[in-house]
Amino acid sequence: MSMKRSKQRTSGPSRNSDDDAWAKPPEPEPKWEEVEGKPDESFVPFVLSSRYAKGDLIRHPKFGKGMVITAEPTRIEVLFQDGKKKLGHAVA
Repeated sequence: MSMKRSKQRTSGPSRNSDDDAWAKPPEPEPKWEEVEGKPDESFVPFVLSSRYAKGDLIRHPKFGKGMVITAEPTRIEVLFQDGKKKLGHAVA
């Protein structure tokens, strides 16, 4: 009587913690105090037809002063005093 041996499965390449040492650490998100301390002249009125980039300071008619923290092709995420909001903006 012969017994067949089954193959051992491998789960692919093992992830080594040294790989993470080369990864770029994420940038810390700005705090509201950083936005609040900026002079009023630094803020531009928010207009849906305008295009915004990360770090831009805007003044929204409903939410007030804010800073763009992420910018995608058709959407931005803005830090306001009440929290983060996603808004649309012009397509490039």
